[in-house]
Amino acid sequence: MANNRTKGGDKVVGAEAIETAMKNGSEAFKTGFEKAVRGYDNFFGYGRETVEAYAKAASAAGKGVETLHNELYSYSKQSVEDSISATRALFASKSVHEALELQTDFVKSSFDAYVGQMTKLSEIMFSATKEAISPLQGRVQAWVEIVESARAT
Repeated sequence: MANNRTKGGDKVVGAEAIETAMKNGSEAFKTGFEKAVRGYDNFFGYGRETVEAYAKAASAAGKGVETLHNELYSYSKQSVEDSISATRALFASKSVHEALELQTDFVKSSFDAYVGQMTKLSEIMFSATKEAISPLQGRVQAWVEIVESARAT
């Protein structure tokens, strides 16, 4: 078994090994701690950005619903006004033939307005959905990047 003391004094040869191990352990702890803090910052940064994305998405969805509501209100109001106008014209007609023509024209224009309105509402809903989802896109990819970054360091 080797002697741990030097020939010239009381200095223990194993002390250098212990000192080196303590220094290496301290450096490893410091590095690990810094890595944990970076991961913590990345995680909470991701959370903050995700909350901001949800807030933007909710705002866009609210604007979309408001636009949709306004469009439906305008269409309904115009539809009622057109119906009243057509009814007045129908009662003012001088013959059955004229009444049938007025009714046919009213039905045709009402159907065309309805189809146009449904197309417009579909476009509004598509646009509102796209705007609401836009801020959320990339959040999954951001999470994957955070996880990969944490693994790499």
